Amino acid sequence: MITKYFKSIIDADNQPVVICNLENEIIYMNPVAVKRYEKRGGASLVGRNIFDCHNPQSVRKMQEVVEWFRKDKNNNVVYTFHNTKGDNDYDVYMIALRDENGELMGYYEKHENRIHESMKLYDLGQEGK
Repeated sequence: MITKYFKSIIDADNQPVVICNLENEIIYMNPVAVKRYEKRGGASLVGRNIFDCHNPQSVRKMQEVVEWFRKDKNNNVVYTFHNTKGDNDYDVYMIALRDENGELMGYYEKHENRIHESMKLYDLGQEGK
């Protein structure tokens, strides 16, 4: 039952989240990731190897990160990229996914936006009420 709550958290995130198993297979993409990677196949990327979406240099780096995750249960987050092309201003991280015993079971790519939030604090869309 708790799984549906975790899925809801990932799906509600306003930044792309791409989850992979240790075979580097994309096992889940949140709706924002599906839209972000639409030109590369969107939802059809699920089930494919994430390395197919990256150049050889990036693949080597990703492999190094996964090996670093394997070395120690405390190795869990790596900053991998900063994008400022066009209207973008975000950081990308690879984050280890571990089971209840701390064993590595996969990883995910998480984007963090650096652009200042334009939404008003606690704006519930109730102006004039």
